[in-house]
This record gives sequence, C-alpha cells and structure tokens, in this order.
Amino acid sequence: MPPLAAPASSIPAAPPQGTSTDARSAVNLLRSLARARRADLSHRALLLFRTLHASDTPPPPRYSLPPALSAAAFLAALPEGRQLHALAAKLALLAPAHNNTVVVVVANSLVHLYASCGRPDAALAVFRGVPDRDRSLVSWNTAVDALAGNGDHLAALDLFREMQRDRPDLAPDAYTLQSVLGACAAAGALSLGLYAHALLLRELGADASAAVSRDVLINNSLVDLYGKCGAVELARQVFDRMPERDLASWNAMVLALANHGRVRDSLDLFDRMTRVENVRPNAITFVAVLSACNYGGLVEEGRRYFAAMVSEYGIRPRIEHYGCLVDILARAGFIEEALDVVAGMNCRPDSIIWRSLLDACCKRNAGLELSEAMAKLALDVPDDAVSGVYVLLSRVYASAQRWNDVGMIRRLMSEEGFKKEPGFSSIEMDGSVHQFVAGDTSHPQSEEIYEKLDEIQQRLTSAGYKPDLSEAPMVADIDRTKGATLRLHSERLAISFGLLNVTPGAPIRILKNLRVCKDCHTISKLISKLYDVEIIVRDRIRFHHFKGGSCSCKDYW
Repeated sequence: MPPLAAPASSIPAAPPQGTSTDARSAVNLLRSLARARRADLSHRALLLFRTLHASDTPPPPRYSLPPALSAAAFLAALPEGRQLHALAAKLALLAPAHNNTVVVVVANSLVHLYASCGRPDAALAVFRGVPDRDRSLVSWNTAVDALAGNGDHLAALDLFREMQRDRPDLAPDAYTLQSVLGACAAAGALSLGLYAHALLLRELGADASAAVSRDVLINNSLVDLYGKCGAVELARQVFDRMPERDLASWNAMVLALANHGRVRDSLDLFDRMTRVENVRPNAITFVAVLSACNYGGLVEEGRRYFAAMVSEYGIRPRIEHYGCLVDILARAGFIEEALDVVAGMNCRPDSIIWRSLLDACCKRNAGLELSEAMAKLALDVPDDAVSGVYVLLSRVYASAQRWNDVGMIRRLMSEEGFKKEPGFSSIEMDGSVHQFVAGDTSHPQSEEIYEKLDEIQQRLTSAGYKPDLSEAPMVADIDRTKGATLRLHSERLAISFGLLNVTPGAPIRILKNLRVCKDCHTISKLISKLYDVEIIVRDRIRFHHFKGGSCSCKDYW
C-alpha cells in the first residue's frame, strides 16, 4: 500500500528560540528532509535522527521525533517506526502527565506511521491511548484516514460518527470530509455521504458553494461517491457543474456511467472529452471505455477503441486492457478470437483472464473439454483466488447436471484447504450500514426479515418462478436443499430488510462483495415488478438497476 499523505500539523514547529543554534538547525534540516517526500531524503532523515541522538547534545526529542516518524511513515518502515515508538514511550512523550501538546503531536505522528505501514489496529490503539479531551481535529482526521486508507471503511465511518457525537466542539474540515467521502463511496453509504456533502457546504461558510465548485479534488470525490453509491444522476450533476475538470474528473464520470449501464452516454462523454474538450486520455481512461464496451456487449466498438488506444494515443496495453478486450470477445461468443488476443499479449496472462474465459465458456456452453482446459490454465498461474476457479468449474459441471463432478470439486477444495470467498450484502438505512451473510440470523429484525422472505417466496412461486439449481452451493445434495440454500443468499436477506424498512417510493440500494448469481438476478427482476420497487445492486463488477421486471444490464453481465 502506498504511504498515506501526512496530515496537516503532524510535524511540529521548529524548537523555540531558547534552544541552541545547532539543535535548531539540525531539527530544521530534519523537518525539511521529512517533508520532501522522497525516499532518498526520508532515508537521510532517519540517519540524521540517529546521528543527532547519538551525539553529546541531542536536540529535544519532542521536536525531532515527529519528523523522524513522518520519514518512517513515508518509507512504510515499520521496524524503524516501532523503534521510534519505543523511544517515545521510554522518554514518556506519550504519557498524559507530559505536556498535552507534545503527547498529541507525537501520537498523531504514530497513528500516521502505523496507517502508512498497513497497521490500522495499531494506529487506532495509539489514538485510543490519548485522552478524549486532548485529541485535536488532526488526531481524529489522522485516525479516520488510517481506517479508510486501509480498507476498513465501516470502522472509519463509525469513528466519524463518534467524533460527531462526542466532540461537537470539533468541526470537521475538508481533510476530514475527504476521508469520509471516500469511505462512504467504498461502503455504498449514500445517506451518510449526502450528510458529509452538506457538512462540507456548511463548514466552509457563506462562500461554500463557490469554494466547493472550484475544488477539483473534492468534486472528483463527490463524483466518485455518487457514482459508487448508485446515484449516477447526482454524480453527473456534480460533474456538469464543475467549472474546472482534470483528467481524473473525466475518467471518474466515464466509468460511473459505464458501471451503471449507461454505455452510450459513457462513450459519448469520452468522445466529447477527446474531440471537443481536447483532453488527452490515459491508460485509466481506456480501462473505463473498454469496460463500457464490455458491459454493453459492443464488440466492434471494443475492437476499435483498443486499436485507437495503441495507434492513435500510443498507449501500451496493460493487463487490464487485455482483460477487458478478452472479456468483450469471449462473452459475445468469440472465444477463438479471445484466445488469439491472449496469445499476442505483451505480458503474461493472469488468472483473471483465464477465469474470464472459463466464465464465458460456462455461459456460452462452450463444452466441457474447453472449459476444463481454461480451468487448468487458470490454476497454473500463481494466485490467491484459486478457489474462484474451482467454483466456476463446479458451475460448468452443475450446468451439465454432473453432480458427481461437483462433489469431486468440493472434496478437492476441502483437501487442498481452499474455501469459497464468503459473500455478503450490505444496505444502508438512516445512516447505518446493515450487513448480511447467507442464512444470517444475527440481525435484530431477523424474525421479520424471514417472514417477509416467506411472503416473497410465495409471490415468486405464484408468478411462475423456478430456481436455477446450478447456482446453489456445492454442499447441497438434493434439489429441495439446493432451492432452500438459494433462498438464503445474502442479497435476498438485504432485499427483504429493504422492503420492510425503506421509505415507500425510494429505491433499495444494496452493495454485494461478489458478482450477482443468475438466480438472484432473476428474482430481483421479479421482485422489482411484484413490489413496484427499484432495486439497485452494486456487485463486484458493476451496477444492476432492477425496475419494472427488467435490469439495466439487459441480462448481459
């Protein structure tokens, strides 16, 4: 993980005038080296710190330690950072009895260090060690960013709520809200994101709207937030009102439209970007454009944009571009052409490409022999997601009604110690995120959720629904059990919870960590029609907008 940006005020001011000239000069040099944010100069900062504290007249550690910690954070140098932490503890620089300002500054530097080293647990422990009354806004910002920057988005949002509840005297600033917006985007927490947006406008004062509209970075975060929370129209409003845009702005909007199935709008925006606004695209832009072609099944356009990327813009294809093109071709049934693309790649194909081909073979009924060959190639590539290959292969066998082979895959996974990645679905309600796993009974409303689920099942059956048993877990042994396990998939629990709690007329927004299975896709379309409700599901790949019995993906995903 790249080092996190150092929070404002994490490096204290220079020593006071009473300090010796040599000590002040040394600390100033140390601070300059740490703030340069260059690996070579950060190394020199750590060496200088060690030299200074081995001398006969070391500078006061309360001034030299924070910049040294900042240098260690930039280098993600955990062993050196731990040594500095031990020194701070030895010198009682973290003791509440010490000068409170010193404690807070050193603690903030340590939180930032551990966050940069991928240790949010240690960062939070240091934060909790500072008395609440002594925590500054920088302390809260650094801790929230530590959690958000390391992927613990729900914990970051919980900490932000705690700050709002327990420290109303600390008004969040743009730095706070930048982290919160990112966490809301990742967690699919739209209402909390709207609240953060409103706070941003309120805290910046009378000229907030003008200030926010001019801040490209904040607006990019808002486009990303609304795009990832299923509110693509709000994302487009923010984008259209921006007086200034950078390349990241265009990339975010092109990808948001693609992810929501607005494929033609996405490609039209790319054409406007390149032909009208004369903004030169980069490699990330073409990942978004090729994704749009992939989601829309636009084979000819995909070929054309891939060729233009190389010939017109001189961009060397990366594994992500090849992956998109291979998926475009394979899902459309051009499996032989997709294999030709793989053969001509300028880099080694990864397991994602082979799994993409395997998935296409499964959906296109390309035959067991070819599917098994794709599975073997995927398994030959070192990867942490080997279980995904086995799961796809089990679906190939299940589709062919070869249940003995499905059982063989299950036994092989068990013997090799592989486990299918557990699926979960989350839904935000009134600023709180509710998370479900398959068969979950831990929610306070479980009884009502399952009663609603029974009602849903009855209405689905009356409408002619029959489960697709190929999507049932491998552990199910008989048809009745397979159908029952499908009924308990996490997104169905989330939909049931949403139907119980959502405001009439409002959409149900669900975040799922895996791809939506075929059977859940079918029942989501039916529920949207039977209950006259829009269901927006963000899965690992894209968004599905279910409304009136159809989906925005047009059943092509």
